[in-house]
Amino acid sequence: MAQVPQTFFDALAVRTWCGLALEALGRAREEIDAINVYPVADGDTGTNLYLTVESAVGAVEAVFAAHEVGAEAAGKPSLAEAARAMAHGALIGAQGNSGTILAQLLRGMAQVLAAEGETPHTDGSGLRLALRHAADSARRAVAHPVEGTVLSVASAAADAAMGAEGDCGAVARAAYEGARAALAATPGQLAVLGRAGVVDAGGRGLVAVLAALAETFTGEAPAAVSPIGGHARVQTAAAVVESTPVPEDCAPAGEEGGPAFEVIYLLEAEDAAVDRLRARLDTLGDSLVVVGGDGLWNVHVHVDDAGAAVEAGVEAGRPYRIRITHFGVGDVHTTGGQRPPREQVQRAVVAVVPGEGLAGLYTEAGATTVLARPGEPPASGELVDAVRRAHAREVVLLPNDADLRHTAAAAAEQARSEGIRVALIPTRSAVQGIAALAVHEPERRFDEDVVSMTSAAGATRYAEVAVAERQSWTMAGICQAGDVLGLIDGDVAVIGSDVTLTAETVLDRMLQAGGELVTLVLGDEAPDSVADRLQTRVRESYLAVDTVVYHGGRQGALLLIGVE
Repeated sequence: MAQVPQTFFDALAVRTWCGLALEALGRAREEIDAINVYPVADGDTGTNLYLTVESAVGAVEAVFAAHEVGAEAAGKPSLAEAARAMAHGALIGAQGNSGTILAQLLRGMAQVLAAEGETPHTDGSGLRLALRHAADSARRAVAHPVEGTVLSVASAAADAAMGAEGDCGAVARAAYEGARAALAATPGQLAVLGRAGVVDAGGRGLVAVLAALAETFTGEAPAAVSPIGGHARVQTAAAVVESTPVPEDCAPAGEEGGPAFEVIYLLEAEDAAVDRLRARLDTLGDSLVVVGGDGLWNVHVHVDDAGAAVEAGVEAGRPYRIRITHFGVGDVHTTGGQRPPREQVQRAVVAVVPGEGLAGLYTEAGATTVLARPGEPPASGELVDAVRRAHAREVVLLPNDADLRHTAAAAAEQARSEGIRVALIPTRSAVQGIAALAVHEPERRFDEDVVSMTSAAGATRYAEVAVAERQSWTMAGICQAGDVLGLIDGDVAVIGSDVTLTAETVLDRMLQAGGELVTLVLGDEAPDSVADRLQTRVRESYLAVDTVVYHGGRQGALLLIGVE
């Protein structure tokens, strides 16, 4: 069914474009992965682009959701709000070399679309300027631009757009056609692509994104693109490494002359410090891309000394969400290393945790953890990365948040496509995850272990005590900003003014249905006395119930409570 076209660029157009781009990359992901030979033949460009756009979609949807609820609800967000959300989501979720460049392309467009001034950038003229600025800013973000890559495709799209007349539909269609022609030319620009008989994978992904842009404004999907650019065959990335002599400047990482690690992290730093960081990382490795601005950056580089790359980030500011991938022996990256591959374990647990304290607890219990900071839920790409890091044949995934069920399901499906057996237990709170982890026995049959963990999680009621951020309607009545809320099984059950008294009321209501063990997880901002008061309450009023206390660190909620 044809897409209803947008007539000009507004917040809804941003939302529609991001959604269509995600669908397009989902359909093309495996094809793009298969033709990924530059700069490293690691077969993941399509997946990285998909995960980057998925993060952008999540950020845009969050902005729309914020305008649909709450006392300040006023319809849809502005174009500037949606465009900035798209760029921020792509920046924090960018994966791999091509995903990082795509994030900068989206940021460049957002800088024009969200610009304040007398002339709004919502028509064809504004879209032309946005595409031009996007291509130029992406090229500046790459330390050593190479023709025949996604940069060439982006520049061609911008050139074609600048020569187009008419509305957003005409400009978007011209950009797509320009990108498509440039993509077909990439095998003649980059020798490794020509010998492999494929077009550039990153450029192929960008064409899919631009096709979605054209569909947004015309209502019609452009014709499909061939991955081979007029050549007669398509090889997988692994086959290319085995059969194609690669020039020195395109050597896959892990070979002699090619770095052994991919290092990616988000960085909070000032512009001057980032300039120094670029110079430092440029001496350590290659494929250097630093994108972002306004104090937040995404850093991507291939190096032999991963520790030095991270240390350079520490010197520049505060790096976090650090991801280090070893281009190890036996995968498509290498042909000459000496280190044997790490042997897979049979089973592992991967868990999302809301604070540093719980991350330590879960890690001590043997789980691989993904830290969910307040207001920054992990994307499915982070969960897939964690499943891979666990290096197991079988993985039990604990999302520990009801809002992450779809994200976790997508990550599980991706991991299964890579040959990993994954069971998703729909834990809705970290205390349910603790209960599941307590009965985990790797020696049992996988199905039996999953059933036992699921039963333990399901038998654990959960609650949290938090502070209301705004006035809103709840199951317990109207709350005001600053009120203390007691939520039981996800619904507001108590509204109070004192943290300890509210926590006592919540705990009493939970224990009315019985229980044998109370788990308390204290956040950094919880009063020091609340744990002692609750333990005393349990000891005096519920004689057969035990209590255990953990410190969760910065976990968003003041207190998490579990009763099992």
